[in-house]
Amino acid sequence: MSSSAPKNPEDREDPPADSAERRSLAPGRLSVPPDGVERRTHPRIDVTWAVDCSDGENFLYSYITNISALGIFVSTRAPLPRGTPVTLRFVARETPDEHPFELAGEVAWINPLRPEGENLNPGFGVRFTDLDADTRERLVSLVHAIAYLPDDTGA
Repeated sequence: MSSSAPKNPEDREDPPADSAERRSLAPGRLSVPPDGVERRTHPRIDVTWAVDCSDGENFLYSYITNISALGIFVSTRAPLPRGTPVTLRFVARETPDEHPFELAGEVAWINPLRPEGENLNPGFGVRFTDLDADTRERLVSLVHAIAYLPDDTGA
């Protein structure tokens, strides 16, 4: 993936339908599954950040709607298949002056668009892979900062 921003930002998918609601929430609101039972080991934080996603052949310009130390959710009406390796490039709104994140990951699960159903959040979950120690520390610090959590990375 190129290290520059998308040449045609208008090609980016529209923000998730609930983006107005997301903007009205306090930054870093913890994301809770609909059933209220959290099964993740790391907190997932609601965000709305632009992301460039590549599977090596195709580029997707979309939005991250939540993030944790281990992965993200990419909102899209055309999710990539489970198991697809991807490269993600994004800048957190809260740290716009920092270098962009460029992370490798794998599509861990999908939430397909169901035009006749009640799926209001189509997209796919990406599990980060091959994080070096510095990138992992930077990512964990970012997630902790936006979640207003104390930094327990040991640094």
